[in-house]
Amino acid sequence: MAFVVAATWKAKPGEAKRITEVIKTMTPLSRAEPGNLFYSAQVNPEEPETFFLYEQYVDAQAYDDHKATEHFQQHVFGYALEYLAERSVKTYETIEA
Repeated sequence: MAFVVAATWKAKPGEAKRITEVIKTMTPLSRAEPGNLFYSAQVNPEEPETFFLYEQYVDAQAYDDHKATEHFQQHVFGYALEYLAERSVKTYETIEA
């Protein structure tokens, strides 16, 4: 079983480029975390200010560890949130067959 995070970010008008740069910075750093299984970010081609992040972690603690990293604190909490009009984060667990 994996712990899944599905996040939607909507940039404030004129801030999509800034959010794209944050995502480009965060992606390799997040993928390198020991508890990360998968990390991918997408942008809506019809609404370029809307981003979808899909992440998988070994468990909920690994996701908490992700949010506590220096890079998350700096780039997301300390920077990106200021430039987002909306942010939604939903969590799931995979179903093993």
